[in-house]
Amino acid sequence: MDPMHILVTNDDGISSPGLAVLVRAALDRGHTVTVAAPAEEYSGASSSLSGEEIDGRIALVPADPPHMPEGVECVGVRAAPALIAFLASYGAFGPRPDMVLSGVNLGANTGKATLHSGTVGAVLTAASHGIPGIAVSVTSGAPQHWETALLVTRFALERWEGRACHEWILNLNVPDVAPERLRGLRPARLASFGAVQAQIGRGDEKHIAVTYSAETGPEEPDSDHHLLTHGWATATLLRAPVDDPHQDLRTVTPAELGIADPAADDAAAASPGSVTVDAATVMRRT
Repeated sequence: MDPMHILVTNDDGISSPGLAVLVRAALDRGHTVTVAAPAEEYSGASSSLSGEEIDGRIALVPADPPHMPEGVECVGVRAAPALIAFLASYGAFGPRPDMVLSGVNLGANTGKATLHSGTVGAVLTAASHGIPGIAVSVTSGAPQHWETALLVTRFALERWEGRACHEWILNLNVPDVAPERLRGLRPARLASFGAVQAQIGRGDEKHIAVTYSAETGPEEPDSDHHLLTHGWATATLLRAPVDDPHQDLRTVTPAELGIADPAADDAAAASPGSVTVDAATVMRRT
């Protein structure tokens, strides 16, 4: 496998020690690395393209992530992780990356709640631009066993390097246990719930009361959450947004939409499909 250029990012911010773990995994495999991560925490950002933009410019800040190997270029970006991946795909941080690694996230990203993960959102955004990637999370907010996450990431990276990007990404979750206590790495489907559930209260006229609690949920033996809580690291394939080739939707006429006389505008009738849409405006409002 030829050396690749890898972008490492996350949603916990440029000061997270999880970045160095992914960098070490990439360097161990002989790749070059650039780190570009949010200047501040962006957890829960999903695939948001938000950022601090002034006159079309995104602000950058100096960065010195903890435990980072010498010689790795690092930059903090005042933007969500998905926007960082988006910018990287256009060469904003040097050469367009051959792969994106995101994490190591402080806390698991399991179940359907992965929809909201900025860690996963960065890699899905990269995949939508033809760049393969891996999202990595560990089960603790203050991990004690980074070496376990490193071993799992390095193993997965070795097997993901030569894979063509077909809009699929790999979502890894690793228990915060010593390497000798890890039961192994297993494929897993998404649990039907997240590790944390929200309870919504009535609050008052100006507030909504929201509390969060850990949930055990139903027993789903082949799910990522179940396996993770039983000592396994898990690997789940996720797919960037795609349309359904088997969709059975049909074209609807103006009359069916309640437009009484679609041919009233002679110019429009003579030139169907001539409506102009400002693509830049559409992108700006997306």
